[in-house]
Amino acid sequence: MASALFYILIFPGFLFVSVFGLAAEYIDRKLCAKLQNRVGPPWFQPLADLVKLVAKETVMPVDADLTIFRLMPVVALTAAITALLYIPMWGPQALFSFQGDVIVVLYLLTIPTLTFFLGGWYSRSVFSMIGAARSITQLFAYEIPLFLSILAPALLANTWSLSEMTVFYGQHPRYGLFNFAGFWIALTALLGKLEKVPFDIPEAETEIVAGSFTEYSGRLLAFFRMTINIEMVVGASLLAAVFLPYGLHLGPLVGFVLYLLKVLLVVALLSLSRTVFARLRIDQMIDFCWKYVAPVAFAQLLADLMLKGLLG
Repeated sequence: MASALFYILIFPGFLFVSVFGLAAEYIDRKLCAKLQNRVGPPWFQPLADLVKLVAKETVMPVDADLTIFRLMPVVALTAAITALLYIPMWGPQALFSFQGDVIVVLYLLTIPTLTFFLGGWYSRSVFSMIGAARSITQLFAYEIPLFLSILAPALLANTWSLSEMTVFYGQHPRYGLFNFAGFWIALTALLGKLEKVPFDIPEAETEIVAGSFTEYSGRLLAFFRMTINIEMVVGASLLAAVFLPYGLHLGPLVGFVLYLLKVLLVVALLSLSRTVFARLRIDQMIDFCWKYVAPVAFAQLLADLMLKGLLG
């Protein structure tokens, strides 16, 4: 019981992933600023923003469904933290691993977007409802390519376990080259899931204030912002486990340091991507995902199936 609470609350649970999420946000904002020839925030700015939000009053909209309004940030945060427990971090074996955990992780990473939709919709604000509609519309654009890009390597490894996938690609690193296109598809989809430029349509500040989060304030908004940071870490961890294999006998300390470096590499690529592209319209985003991203994801799936047939 005590060890389970430690895993959930301290490491690799709430405390660790919250600190890592704040660090990832700082690196993301600092790197983006440097690429735009700006100074960027000091290292403590993400923590200062979080503390400021938690200290502020939480204002409840008059017409909102208060139960859903209060519950959605907690559900989003819980789902994002839980997903990390099934991803290998300091070695090939995740803390909690079973056959099918890759499906569970993808499912848990879908929940935050659904909470953005429900929280915004039941805020009953015009801006929130428009942002909520955009969030759920965008979900149907990037989610299929993301699933395909992750499941194709799983088919090649002949397993639905992230830990077993890590072992397989650690033993056969050359097979990882066949998943190169899938990595970029997953990276693009992760930008959409995090609602970052060019896919920040649901919370476009110049159009609909803050989208689904317009009516949120205080600690509830802090929970949502923390969820996005944690989701970035979990998404980057998922990509690192699937597409960036490493040696299996490095030891837990070296393996954990390597895990941190791989996650930060993915975060840096996200920062680079959102720096060089401008925001798309929602119709442009859907066209891009279904005309280009999804076909490449299907091609990746077929390539892995063909290679699996040859190996079998």
